[in-house]
Amino acid sequence: MNTRASGIFLHPTSLPSSYGIGDLGLQALRWIDQLAAAKQSFWQFCPLGPTGYGDSPYQTLCSFAGNTLLISPYELRSMGLLSEADLRAYPKLPDHIVDFGAVISEKEKLFRVAFDHFTDTPDFVEFCAKEAAWLDGYALFRVIKTLHGEKPWWEWEAPYKKREKDALNTVSEKFTDDLRYHKFLQYLFDHQWKKLRAFAVKQGVSLIGDVPFYTAYDSSDTWTEPGQFMFDKKLTPVEVAGVPPDYFSETGQLWGNPLYKWDAMKDGGYSWWRRRIQKTLEFVDYVRIDHFRAFDSYWAIPYGNPTAVKGKWRKGPGRRFFDAIKEALGDLPFIAEDLGDITEGVTRLRETIGAPGMKILQFAFDSNPDNPYLPYNITKDSVTYTGTHDNDTSLGWFSTLPADGKKRVCDYLGCSESGFLEALIRCALASPSWLCLIPMQDVLALGGKHRMNTPGTMFGNWQWRMTQKMPIYEKLAALSEMTQVYGRAGGLR
Repeated sequence: MNTRASGIFLHPTSLPSSYGIGDLGLQALRWIDQLAAAKQSFWQFCPLGPTGYGDSPYQTLCSFAGNTLLISPYELRSMGLLSEADLRAYPKLPDHIVDFGAVISEKEKLFRVAFDHFTDTPDFVEFCAKEAAWLDGYALFRVIKTLHGEKPWWEWEAPYKKREKDALNTVSEKFTDDLRYHKFLQYLFDHQWKKLRAFAVKQGVSLIGDVPFYTAYDSSDTWTEPGQFMFDKKLTPVEVAGVPPDYFSETGQLWGNPLYKWDAMKDGGYSWWRRRIQKTLEFVDYVRIDHFRAFDSYWAIPYGNPTAVKGKWRKGPGRRFFDAIKEALGDLPFIAEDLGDITEGVTRLRETIGAPGMKILQFAFDSNPDNPYLPYNITKDSVTYTGTHDNDTSLGWFSTLPADGKKRVCDYLGCSESGFLEALIRCALASPSWLCLIPMQDVLALGGKHRMNTPGTMFGNWQWRMTQKMPIYEKLAALSEMTQVYGRAGGLR
């Protein structure tokens, strides 16, 4: 079997569909077919959790739940939960972007109809029992959040904020149907995703999921298990997460996630993390760990600061964390997101656990011959990308370079400016890395207006979609040819 492989980065929300957002229905299965036909062995995407304010898949309402906006209405009709008339009544929404507000509103209407037609099945009862450790708390969280006008949990009335037993029992007794509704949606996501994954296995396509290092402050994770996080007695974070000034931002990035109480997690055998990783591996074959460097050291910002400039580096859990996870779950297929300010300690930790790091070609051409992203400095234990979801598209990036920057890139790639993108993709595929992943926007040769996310900004992100009008088949056919030329066709699983 070939030890070199390649794949495409595309979040499921970006898939074509008739419902305003990509979903887990026929188009997702067709996408896997297209990947296989193009000799691509991997499909990578962002985290699959339910998104909250800002629609970011990296700020989810629960680390264990699925994003129910990905549930396919077509599949619900196949289950007998929706009629053809229900589907026809769905309004026409934009096909080139996700209008999250409209999608949330319209899909909620469909899901309520499907729920009215649903009778508990043995599969559903078994699912609820198996997932009870997180599902019960998540359902309570969503119901109480709705009762409080969707406010974050720290703004709830004290008995709910503090999880007082009598208050929670009252909700459980009074809102039985609403709790069952949220469990129903998670059951549907689980059912549809596992059908998709089985199809991917059949087609020889491995799935690469994503685990954010942090979890959102407004999440069922922090509400149900506050002892895992650095909160004071009033359940307010002491310090929050972010990164110092870097390539992306002069004032750093203030993410605002609560930090972990690592000593308590260690005493508990890192149970919360173990369960989180184990759950992710039910859906994917490989796990990309976002912000891997924080396992070595992380940037801690006093709560209430307006930017990430004033913070301190604190020591992460290091190797002992991975030893504990390995002891519990065995060898795990990790990919380390080791971008940004990387120290020798971070590199040593990544190498110790045997996780390949990431190499981004857009970062390579700064005229420094020792730049670790230059292809001649790349080693096999890595994954090469042209760019990621946090970068501009490669064409968008190139268009913003000054004249000398463009010349430096073209001199290295041996191409004209008009031939830059094909040369960059060829360079990525030719790299020594065992795996090469290309964002679909680059495969389609799209400019900067098709960017997925701009770090440090709150609105207008995560909306990009691929449409049927784009030259998908032609571009994938060209990628297939290059994949074979550079020895990555039919790569390892």
